[in-house]
Amino acid sequence: MGFILFLIMGGIIGWLAGLILGKDIPGGIIGNIIAGIIGAWLGSLILGDWGPEIWDVYIVPALIGALILVFVLSLILGSMGRKNRNRT
Repeated sequence: MGFILFLIMGGIIGWLAGLILGKDIPGGIIGNIIAGIIGAWLGSLILGDWGPEIWDVYIVPALIGALILVFVLSLILGSMGRKNRNRT
């Protein structure tokens, strides 16, 4: 049950990061879950474990990590999209 709650929390964190930045996360809900989980890992590496905790996920570092991840992904995918449009 803990793993399912962790996936749900990852999806919520990824979705919030996409809303805050106004960027679409590629892959829909799966992309949200992946961005949230990787963001939580990245945030805990950068900021440590602090702030409110829900279902074994520290919210503030996870959200900040997901924001960083979504921002970097949008830059990379945006530049790749511009290159492909210039070729046609």
